Amino acid sequence: MRDKLTALLKLVVSAALIAFIFSRADLAALGARLAGANGLLVLLALIAYFGAIVMNTAKWAVLLRAQVPGVPFGALLRYTFIGVFFNNILPANIGGDVMRGYGLSAYTESKLDAAASVIVDRLVGLMAFVSSAVVAALIAIYTTHLPDLVVVGAVAIVALAALIFAFAVLFSRRLRIVLARLFDWSLLRPLAPVYGRLADAFGAYRFRYKTLLAAYLIGMTGLMLTNVVNYLLSQALGGGISFLAIALFNPLIALVLLIPISVGGLGVNQNAYVGFYGLVGVPHDHALAVSLLIQALIIISSLPGGLLWLRGRNITR
Repeated sequence: MRDKLTALLKLVVSAALIAFIFSRADLAALGARLAGANGLLVLLALIAYFGAIVMNTAKWAVLLRAQVPGVPFGALLRYTFIGVFFNNILPANIGGDVMRGYGLSAYTESKLDAAASVIVDRLVGLMAFVSSAVVAALIAIYTTHLPDLVVVGAVAIVALAALIFAFAVLFSRRLRIVLARLFDWSLLRPLAPVYGRLADAFGAYRFRYKTLLAAYLIGMTGLMLTNVVNYLLSQALGGGISFLAIALFNPLIALVLLIPISVGGLGVNQNAYVGFYGLVGVPHDHALAVSLLIQALIIISSLPGGLLWLRGRNITR
């Protein structure tokens, strides 16, 4: 009952956000803009989007070598696409991570090992996104002198600091020991064995600096591909968004979409595009049109994962 109520609330939030953003748009101009989109550029954006998914799989594969060597890349790609599919059904991208970890557990002795690899993969990806946003924010602030970007840059720096702290907790033995003391509390004591095994799983990545750096660089490559996707879609609609603005806002929009208040980010995505890009003077209808094309690419890229998941279910029956 609780799950159904949560799903209903997310549908209501998505519907309300969509209604709000469309109520402020010139629907005729928006429709004309979308109808006049350059099909070739949209196709190139779709190819680049799939390329970003493959790069994210490569990042995960590099991290897994430190912990679970020998997992076929094809299997990881399958789990990634299934994760993409569930990202658009379950809240805040967490559903996709759960499905990736579930699939990988077939190759690991412990489900916690699989969970650790997925969490580290997620954190490395977020580190690439946020650090890129910080650099882009500093450049944008210096070149545009827009006061609103100072606030955006500050948010990016705080997010980066939080991620650095998360890495420190995961990989520092001393900090893990300090955190373990929390499980002396009676309410948390039953979870102490799980935390201990999960901490040991994260220990596989300690001192694996080359592995973490390689994964980070691959994550940056995947991010650049998604930046290219946004730029191509903007150009397909006539242009109007600079690549620097995309490099700044694309990672931040990805962070906003982690907030579990809507179905597959629908509504949140559209409002985030209009809100962020409006800070640098991008017209409401153009930002909204780009967000709708991005939403279409997200749906299209989810289809292979849905088919793979259904195929897997049929095989296991």
